[in-house]
Amino acid sequence: MANTKKKNEAHSAAFTSLSVEPDSDKQQAQVPGVRVSESKWQSWIRKVTLLLPYMWPRSSGPLQFLVFLCVCLLGLERLINVLVPVYSKNIVNQLSEKENWRSLAATVCIYVLLKFLQGGGAGTSGFVSNMRSFLWTHVQQHTSRTVQLELFAHLHALSLRWHLGRKTGDVLRSIDRGTASVSHLLDYILFTMLPTIADIVIAIIFFVSSFNAWFGLIVFICMLLYLILTIIITEWRTKYRREMNTQDNNAKSKAVDSLLNFETVKYYNSENYEVRRFEDAILKYQTSEWKTNASLALLNQTQNLIIGSGLLAGSLLCAYFVTVDQFQVGDYVLFGTYIVQLYMPLNWFGTYYRLIQAAFIDMENMLELLTEEKEVKDDLNAVDLFCTEGRVDFQNVCFSYTAGKEILRNVSFTVMPGQTVALVGQSGSGKSTIIRLLFRFYDVQEGCILVDGQDISKAKQSSLRSYIGVVPQDTVLFNDNIRENIRYGRISATDQAVEEAALAADIHHKILSLSDGYDTQVGERGLKLSGGEKQRVAIARTILKAPRIILLDEATSALDTQTERNIQASLTRVCASRTTIVVAHRLSTIIASDLILVLHEGQIVEHGRHEELLAMQGMYSAMWQKQQQQDLETSASSDTETKVQRDGE
Repeated sequence: MANTKKKNEAHSAAFTSLSVEPDSDKQQAQVPGVRVSESKWQSWIRKVTLLLPYMWPRSSGPLQFLVFLCVCLLGLERLINVLVPVYSKNIVNQLSEKENWRSLAATVCIYVLLKFLQGGGAGTSGFVSNMRSFLWTHVQQHTSRTVQLELFAHLHALSLRWHLGRKTGDVLRSIDRGTASVSHLLDYILFTMLPTIADIVIAIIFFVSSFNAWFGLIVFICMLLYLILTIIITEWRTKYRREMNTQDNNAKSKAVDSLLNFETVKYYNSENYEVRRFEDAILKYQTSEWKTNASLALLNQTQNLIIGSGLLAGSLLCAYFVTVDQFQVGDYVLFGTYIVQLYMPLNWFGTYYRLIQAAFIDMENMLELLTEEKEVKDDLNAVDLFCTEGRVDFQNVCFSYTAGKEILRNVSFTVMPGQTVALVGQSGSGKSTIIRLLFRFYDVQEGCILVDGQDISKAKQSSLRSYIGVVPQDTVLFNDNIRENIRYGRISATDQAVEEAALAADIHHKILSLSDGYDTQVGERGLKLSGGEKQRVAIARTILKAPRIILLDEATSALDTQTERNIQASLTRVCASRTTIVVAHRLSTIIASDLILVLHEGQIVEHGRHEELLAMQGMYSAMWQKQQQQDLETSASSDTETKVQRDGE
């Protein structure tokens, strides 16, 4: 049994791994409604209250009926746990008193039937328990599905700022473990902890009424000591388990970080360094693991001492009463059978208490995600935005990501329907911020943004974004085939529409040249495609969406010159007759724009067409001259390399 408990403890450690941060106590204190000064019992009551909505699925009558059946089966198990020792006693007494065969056979048959219903021990694997587990599966699946969908939808409703500030892996772990924790908690509390406590109370009442008060007192004292010491020691060793979880988290984070940066490790020949770092993390984890296992051994021995003492005291007392003819031999069998049957689930009490503690932490981490405030949300009176022309107006827009550091200051400009407006400037001048504000990843602090005369802050986000197409600098594709990645622009599009969009983006023939054509898998984040191919897939998406407004956020800046020129031709066809706002690094790509806005430190300092800005001899002109010089140097360097290669041949 000790080995089994150790395995279960390992399961407990794995269950909480990566979910308990070093400052998890602080994190718990930040959950809305949590008071730092609350007692342990207040904390338990509050946490169980959080579970109540998941115990009774209000939206489904059939599931409520299943919950009722499970509770009835749970009550039947408690009754069977009393009847099994009683019938053990009756069989022994009938054998001792040489009763007739029919009566004995009937008693044995009833006993065997009860054991079949009960199972190997305390209803853990009997017919009743298995039937309850089978029925509860439907409720558990409904709960898990509801929690996961609610969390997933909520995460998509949170702002870009929130997602940029969180590690995706940590968020996903919180979701996985939080969802599992709700199901585990319902199972542990409803079908393990509460039945065990009920069995203890029933046993005390039974021994007092059927034997005498001494037996009830022995059971009561042993159970009380067992529960109190289990809770005290478990609370004491929580710090070791938390430390172990933290070190486990660190070890896994180092491994994941190293593997994600596989190419960088190779570039700097740092394989051995990474192995040593990972080894150090593992050693720290194993040190914490040893402390955890040592404290577990102390807990197990304490529990065994209490159980053994209670069993010894009760058995001696019962044997004494048998010798003085106050009890029958069957009473001794009843006591031994009942008390061992009672101790078996109780022996797991500490383990389940630890699991419940860990699950509560996971659940609270999950609830923290659900209570995250949505930074950008639709007003209660928000209406659908209707975009028929595609005019965009920025009126005295001010914005900052952090207090005291303005990114945009009183920015005003107008993009007429069908115009192409380019945004240029040094890094950090606010170009990409304008794109994000128009797409409403953030709300402006001052001023307003209008689309066809409608304030986007008063419109539904879904309707606004349905009219806008974006081609970003770093196109990230889903780990799916090319067809589905293009279809993401309009989920309902037919295969023919997908291929027409790819043809317009000048990637159709390239896709057909691949062995699997449109069914070719692009790999995680599209890593199996080149940069130019990924950009063309993004362009095809945008074509398929057919938006009124197109935003190009340095869509070709990461590509080589030749690829950029080829892509630029596709972009020109896509943007024809559509309102287009371009964030550009290479000025040569936007010389045909209807209007160029030059930003500096969050303000528009110059505006006009390409020729007009060059004539001003200002910031734009300086940027142009600098890039032209760089292009000349690059071209000269390339010519020199080509000549050297020819001479070498």
